Amino acid sequence: MTGFVHELKRRNVIRMAGLYLVGAWLLVQVASTLFPAFGVPGWALRALVIVLALGFSPAVVFAWLYEFTPDGLKRDADVSPETSIAPQTARRMDRIIIAALILALVYFGFDKFVLSPRRAATAVTAQPTQAKPAAPVPSSDRKSIAVLAFINMSADRDNEYFSDGIAEEILNSLAKVKGLKVAGRTSSFSFKGKNQDLREIGRVLGVAHILEGSVRKQGDKVRVTAQLIRSEDGIHLWSETYDGDLKDVFALQESIARAITGELKVVLQGKQATRLVDSGTENPEAYALYLQATSIFNRRDGDHFPEAIAALEAATRLDPKYARAYARLTSLYAVLSSYSDANSADSHVKVLEYAGKASALDPTLAEPYAAMALDYGEFRGKLVDQFLAMERALELEPDDVTTNFWYALALVKAGYTKTGTERLERALSLDPMLPNALRWRGSLYIHAGDLVRAGQVTRRARDLGMQTSDGNLSKIAGAKGDRAAAVALWVSGTRATMRGWSDVDRKLIAEGIYGDAAARQRAMALLDAYLAKPHPSVSQVLPEALFHLGQSPRALEVMRTRQLTDTGEPFVLLWSTQGRVMRALPEFADFARDFGFVAVWEKYGPPDMCRKRGAGDYACD
Repeated sequence: MTGFVHELKRRNVIRMAGLYLVGAWLLVQVASTLFPAFGVPGWALRALVIVLALGFSPAVVFAWLYEFTPDGLKRDADVSPETSIAPQTARRMDRIIIAALILALVYFGFDKFVLSPRRAATAVTAQPTQAKPAAPVPSSDRKSIAVLAFINMSADRDNEYFSDGIAEEILNSLAKVKGLKVAGRTSSFSFKGKNQDLREIGRVLGVAHILEGSVRKQGDKVRVTAQLIRSEDGIHLWSETYDGDLKDVFALQESIARAITGELKVVLQGKQATRLVDSGTENPEAYALYLQATSIFNRRDGDHFPEAIAALEAATRLDPKYARAYARLTSLYAVLSSYSDANSADSHVKVLEYAGKASALDPTLAEPYAAMALDYGEFRGKLVDQFLAMERALELEPDDVTTNFWYALALVKAGYTKTGTERLERALSLDPMLPNALRWRGSLYIHAGDLVRAGQVTRRARDLGMQTSDGNLSKIAGAKGDRAAAVALWVSGTRATMRGWSDVDRKLIAEGIYGDAAARQRAMALLDAYLAKPHPSVSQVLPEALFHLGQSPRALEVMRTRQLTDTGEPFVLLWSTQGRVMRALPEFADFARDFGFVAVWEKYGPPDMCRKRGAGDYACD
């Protein structure tokens, strides 16, 4: 043993080990200071440590096998004792080690007495402004996460609905965990296909962690890869790859969701302690059909709604007890008339049918109540039923983004603008990049006279693909006197809501709204001809257009007597300062009673701009 130790010393192996360790430590310390300053990703420092650790053994072996000589590098066995300069090399290495130790001490002192106080001062200075976008996520949000859309790695690009669905199911299950803040689906999925820095995504969404992943589906085989990243510095905290058959997808989702809650140290309670992800079915084929239909529903792709309905009906045939499939059918039929030419009365029958089936199979589902509430809002005399259904949905799932959003619209429609705006802000706090909610927030800003904020949120909605936001931008341009822009934006903003109308006719109406008396006359001739014919439903845009064409009584008449494709926007106008003209009309009292407003006011109290004069009698300013 003594001979072996002597040989280690002679070959300078011990000195090489010491020099390597001191040099590696110093290199890591310098890198940990410089890397953040140059925006180097957090994983780079970890990679450096791994490389240095892996290099230690080769360095020691190299010192054992080789020796530097005046003639260059030679194997130790080939160097005779007479020609060896190992003692001189040892002295040089001693001097290098001493120099490295001195550098390490200097760096240690510099870090302790110069850098650390600066970091502390920076932290103190940053405290009053931590609400700024660039600030770190507050400590209260450390248990927060965004689940990004998983990448479809399958050869078949049509399987993208499957990868999206896997991510969405994990997101939905995590969103129900108490004590965990989860960014909404729309906001999280808005980064799909964008190679954006994860730290920036975390900042935008206000979350401390990000889950990203990929799905490869080939036949019945599925591979899911997921990784958890700390958004503050981009460091990967956890990653795993799961392989299985299609029937194993439920277990894969459960494993990922449970691993995430474990990493974030979230305590699971109640049923979640045993099962976190509830797919609602054990039939993988029915589940795949559900994901396919959900993808179409999330895109509000009206042209493919029949495919989504067929897929869900097939899913319920495969599993007649699939409550979530019935619930999604309820939602599809609730919005069908807004995105297609379907008859809203026929859709109403289907909404009630499927909502009843879903609730009977699973009374804890909020979706059928929310969809039923949205549908009730399209029919006169059903507004109390709408509010009751919304309240039940929120009781079951208070943090559901869609339910909060739909409830906000119901409140605004009934005249509770202040409460509705607060509820809309609640929805946006859960999903800050929800395009339609941003568009509605813009509408409320416009009618409140705040064109600056209206423009800001509306442009955000437009950037997220909400083309109908051009309607808001049209109003802003018109208020600023830019007639040409107002007309062009009105035409593009009404394409989705005025189906069956040509751009020529849309432009004629827009020119009437923003033009002179002759232009208004041409627009009214077109609208008169259209309204003279029977239609199952008319666009929500028409009452607004009539109002801006100076035809307030006619606008109220259309709202009272015609089935609108979407009853939201005209009512924002009705309860605005401008809408006082319609509220002052003699026929407004009958309209409010027939539509169901009075029944709501009797139960929940008068709205913002009305006061009660007697039983069922309200005066609205």
